[in-house]
Amino acid sequence: MHCAGGLFRGNFEPMISTPKRISGLLSGSGLLAATLLTVGGSSAAVVSSAAGPIPLAQLVSNHAFLTPPTTADCVAQLGIACYAPFQFQKAYNLDPLYKQGFTGAGKTIVIVDSYGFSGIGQELKAFDNAFHLPPPPHFAILQPEGPIPPFNPTKRPAMVGWAQETTLDVEYSHAIAPDANILLVETPVAETIGVTGFPQIVAAENYVIDHHLGDVITQSFAAPEQTFPNAQSLLKLRSAYKNAADHGVTVLAASGDQGPSGPKTVTPQGFAATYFLRRVAEWPADDPLVTGIGGLQLFLNAKGAETQPDAVWNDTALFGSPAAGGGGRSSIFDRPWYQNGVASAVHSSRGFPDISMSAAVNGAALVYLNANAAQGAAGFYLIGGTSEASPEFAGIIAIADQMAGHGLGLINPALYAMEAAGAPGLVDVTAGTNTVTFPQSGATHTVNGFAARDGYDLSTGVGTVNAALFVPELVAAVR
Repeated sequence: MHCAGGLFRGNFEPMISTPKRISGLLSGSGLLAATLLTVGGSSAAVVSSAAGPIPLAQLVSNHAFLTPPTTADCVAQLGIACYAPFQFQKAYNLDPLYKQGFTGAGKTIVIVDSYGFSGIGQELKAFDNAFHLPPPPHFAILQPEGPIPPFNPTKRPAMVGWAQETTLDVEYSHAIAPDANILLVETPVAETIGVTGFPQIVAAENYVIDHHLGDVITQSFAAPEQTFPNAQSLLKLRSAYKNAADHGVTVLAASGDQGPSGPKTVTPQGFAATYFLRRVAEWPADDPLVTGIGGLQLFLNAKGAETQPDAVWNDTALFGSPAAGGGGRSSIFDRPWYQNGVASAVHSSRGFPDISMSAAVNGAALVYLNANAAQGAAGFYLIGGTSEASPEFAGIIAIADQMAGHGLGLINPALYAMEAAGAPGLVDVTAGTNTVTFPQSGATHTVNGFAARDGYDLSTGVGTVNAALFVPELVAAVR
């Protein structure tokens, strides 16, 4: 891989590259609405978050572990489960692939985050040391749209949430594909509801694709279609996805963290201030050229073996506000041809998500944050949300790219063909719902979502993966 900024083997302080700014690629507005929530004890509170394409991360704060806790430690001290990388590796059945040498080697995962975080190198080193992971062969930071402002939570409170999002994305894409290269693409503008931010992200993604810098792109942000001024303002932002499809690059996006609802307004810090009281659809996860990644709750023992089947992620009761995997039907995109076989679920619209991975806070990923990212003590924190699910699946795709010997590009047609054929590597999820009930404006509201059922559904897509079977099946289906 060639990158203007250089790539460094085993270097945890990657050089930052800022190629000449790309201008005039796109116009239009992008609106993101998602929240970063904090649970302290049994009560839920909203805390500092990133504005714009707002990171879909759910952080359990007020408790930093100096060393990685066990699942039992988390249950005893916080009342919820937590999982380490080796448990997720076991849950997704990755060990047979690793033993065959399929670890993502030679492939590059591209992570796109507003602001990013200057401390990510030190955090990743601590994370890898704690969980006995090798450093990524190459890790670089690229800033195609210009330099990132200095980290200043007082002046730019959105930076805190993006720092945490960046850390989650980097650590868990690496945890799944430990020998894949990582390219962190940072943009200097975070978006709130309005036109700011998305054009820079799209331009940065086009730069990566045009320069052949990666094989799979993961995006941990989402915006309800209903918050765009009109359909055309959203459609103007699709050039990177068309570009990726033309060049064999797989693009993923988290499906959202509010179940069938979504934030209607956000605070200046980027929090959800109010929620839609009806079903909405999240873009870019519902874009036909993007693979939407939904959220699951995993139930694992200390070694990562399942103690009961996966379920739809829904922590709404834990947070006291919508906190569940996004899913539903687009109001802008018609049903793509590859979803014709699931028309009974999606009707005439593009349905999402396409596939799901771990996202629950009760069953959270252990993430190492330094003091700046945590805005507290450095240590291991519990984070969930579909922004965990998307980088995890990016790791799966990097492994599949390695097996195939090339980028797989748009995988959605293959996923639905596999579902129709009953591919053993797809694990159906049949428990749970993403319905959310929450207080707003002095009343309690319910937005009815979608229950998991046999086959495809609008809360988990085609299900999740048994990676040892799924990866070769996907490679064969794409060919």
